[in-house]
Amino acid sequence: MRSLLFFTLLLCSALAQGQQPVLAGNLSSVGSDTLGYLMTLWGEDFSQRSPGVNVQVQAAGSSTAPTALAAGAAQLGAMSRPMQSDERQLFIARYGYPPLAVPVAMDALVVVVNQANPLSQISQPQLDALFSITRLCGAHRVPQTWGDLGASQRPWATRTIQRFGRNSASGTWGFFKQQALCKGDFRADVAEFPGSAAVVQAVASTPQSIGYASFGFHLSGVKVLPIVTAQGDSVLPDEASIRSGRYPWARPLYIYVNKAPDKPLPPLVAAFLEQALSPQGQRRVAEAGYVPLSDRQMAQARAALTGNPVVLIP
Repeated sequence: MRSLLFFTLLLCSALAQGQQPVLAGNLSSVGSDTLGYLMTLWGEDFSQRSPGVNVQVQAAGSSTAPTALAAGAAQLGAMSRPMQSDERQLFIARYGYPPLAVPVAMDALVVVVNQANPLSQISQPQLDALFSITRLCGAHRVPQTWGDLGASQRPWATRTIQRFGRNSASGTWGFFKQQALCKGDFRADVAEFPGSAAVVQAVASTPQSIGYASFGFHLSGVKVLPIVTAQGDSVLPDEASIRSGRYPWARPLYIYVNKAPDKPLPPLVAAFLEQALSPQGQRRVAEAGYVPLSDRQMAQARAALTGNPVVLIP
């Protein structure tokens, strides 16, 4: 125990002085597809600075992170949503305390249509009626054509709508279900894809389609629709609206870790998180298409490293 504490103190001292301590071992990340590319970038930077560390990234979906973290199969659990109660309980049952959530970037759930689509905006009730069988957000009927959504130009007015989305292992799927569908159930005819990039690519190649994805996946061939809020404002997701919380479906991206109360983080995990929250790490966030943490959010994220509960505020 004393040796671990001493090593961690050396690590913190070296990081504070801008030095990279000598680290070695394996570091495994399991979880979010949304965070997959960013975790890979951070892993490459980390291994470049610490050649003795082998960083492995698996990005099959946020729902895979809690199980891997609880089983000790991964030190980093990347998630695009908060852990659910049953997922936390799985971890608590083994270790006696909850996992630690560290926010590392800001993202948003965005709605995309083909670039040829004339639709200029969409409301939450319309979106819920399109994707949900339960329609808990208040819509009375299901749009069948693009004309039903306001695209009156021919031939769009009579074109049927094709729906694309994520699979149930995805945190983006869960976030969309909770936020956009008012916790309702998906329609059976929503085509599911394992990643946001696949959703966007499918929309780009299918003119009559609509899909939802992570803000970080900006590809040619699609356009992002502004969301009409309950107050009647049409809000386009961009850095300002995501940071301020004005865009309704902004969300933090998390790395969950195993941190016992009153004990320091394992050295490799502490060093990786320090890098992710460093200026270089946050530049990687922007390069990956996401929104870096604001100064206030960064202060909250660093507070999380001490084990304090964090509710990320825009």
